[in-house]
Amino acid sequence: MTLPDPPPTAPDHSPTICPSATSPHVVAVREILGRVGDKWSLMIVANLRHGPVRFNELKRRIQGVSQRMLTLSLKGLERDGIVIRTVTPTVPPRVDYALTPLGISLLAPVFALTTWVEGARPAIEAARAQFDLNRDGAHDDIATPTKTTKTTTPKTTTSPPRQAMTTSRSAAAVQLTSG
Repeated sequence: MTLPDPPPTAPDHSPTICPSATSPHVVAVREILGRVGDKWSLMIVANLRHGPVRFNELKRRIQGVSQRMLTLSLKGLERDGIVIRTVTPTVPPRVDYALTPLGISLLAPVFALTTWVEGARPAIEAARAQFDLNRDGAHDDIATPTKTTKTTTPKTTTSPPRQAMTTSRSAAAVQLTSG
């Protein structure tokens, strides 16, 4: 399968400009994008845009986030210098989270991405619907995963014979090859 040429405004990703996927630079960029690009981090950054917010208030605002995921995401953002945690010594202790100057600088790209998603959503939903309609047999050029059966022969011991085992690819591999 060949990829189309990138649009004229796309950056040049030739090997001299885009280093190998295992270079320290690319690994660092991938790690940072993984942190700031995950859904909980994006929602945390968006919810802190107007100023400090307490942990429980963040949990109430971000529907579906567990206490554990919110804690892990906040710790990661704090470690990366995007969020600052302030503890006020009261009973009980008051803990507020706020964006650092680096976190504030992340707001423009986050909202640019959000704006793009809002504008592209109808086209994406239409493409998904079309894909789902054409999904059965439409991708003959892509190998579809199939279940394979591996049969073992009984050994000459007193243990009972083993039955046929069915193996399949993981759910992630199936999604990657079918989509």
